[in-house]
Amino acid sequence: MKKKIPLMFILLLLFVLTACNASDEGEKDNGSNQNPVPEEKDNEDGKDEEIVETDPYQFPLTGIGMQDESTQRAVAAMISNQPPARPQTGLSKADVVYEILAEGSITRFLAIYQSDLPENIGPIRSARDYFIDISQGYDSVYIAHGYSPEAKKMLNSGKYDHLNGIRYDGSLFKRASFRNAPHNSYITFQNIEKGANDEGFSLSGAPKPMAFLSEDDVANLTGENGAELTIKYSSNNNQLNAEYKFNAQTGKYERYSGGVKTAELDSNIPVLIDNIIVVETTHRIIDSKGRRDIDLSSGGKALLFQKGKVKEVEWKNESGRLVPYEGGQPAKLVPGKTWFNVVPDMNIVSYQ
Repeated sequence: MKKKIPLMFILLLLFVLTACNASDEGEKDNGSNQNPVPEEKDNEDGKDEEIVETDPYQFPLTGIGMQDESTQRAVAAMISNQPPARPQTGLSKADVVYEILAEGSITRFLAIYQSDLPENIGPIRSARDYFIDISQGYDSVYIAHGYSPEAKKMLNSGKYDHLNGIRYDGSLFKRASFRNAPHNSYITFQNIEKGANDEGFSLSGAPKPMAFLSEDDVANLTGENGAELTIKYSSNNNQLNAEYKFNAQTGKYERYSGGVKTAELDSNIPVLIDNIIVVETTHRIIDSKGRRDIDLSSGGKALLFQKGKVKEVEWKNESGRLVPYEGGQPAKLVPGKTWFNVVPDMNIVSYQ
């Protein structure tokens, strides 16, 4: 005799089987689903959004970012540019350089240091009054070895913090054995610090900052072609002329004299420049040795070279500094190093 299975038991069994099948199907769907809904996660690693950190400070004479505010006072050194003085030492580290005629067709450099202090600088040459005036536009400690009569009066007035090789020859200033005088005087930054301490003047107090372009402004610079520039300070000696060539790979200008790249004596590191400003002004011979009086106050025509392009601008003297102006406003510079070439006539300048 067959036993009947209670209806309630059958219904309960069907319910359990249905629930298990549903559970199995759910697991299969989760494992084979080709477009699963992503799980929301906290942004702990920050990978899904870009965080751009900017340096809170800039070096005042280069506009290059830095983490800590710079308090270094500027130092301005007279460096020889005669062929027997080449290659120079420390020139590539200068934030700002002024190249101006001294005697004849020979130029001299005023190299201004603030963001990068070279171990050694030279050959150091004698002072000129107009170089002293420019150095004070950056509140610099002025370094020279010797002086013209006008410069001597200025330095002896006590108004200018300076170190001169006439007083410190053989102590703070050292003579190199591999070159002949007057192209063999060098000074280390360690000796500049020692001399400043002995003389009682400070090496603290950063100069007033220059005006610089933003990254977007640099990318959108306009102008005529200005990838190559030649300044003929001499009509018969190419060794005394200045040439600049824009390197598209580095985005900077390189400098040449007589076809030889301007670079460091010991390391052969080249001088690399971001802004070149050519300034036209009146030059006047004032003595039998060919020394000059150069008008650096009246303002006038200028050319501004940046990123392989050139613009015609004007220049003005602002508290000793030569400042390019465009459309009545100071022209901003590409962050980096800046060179000024002061010329008596724009006719000696050519570019392409």
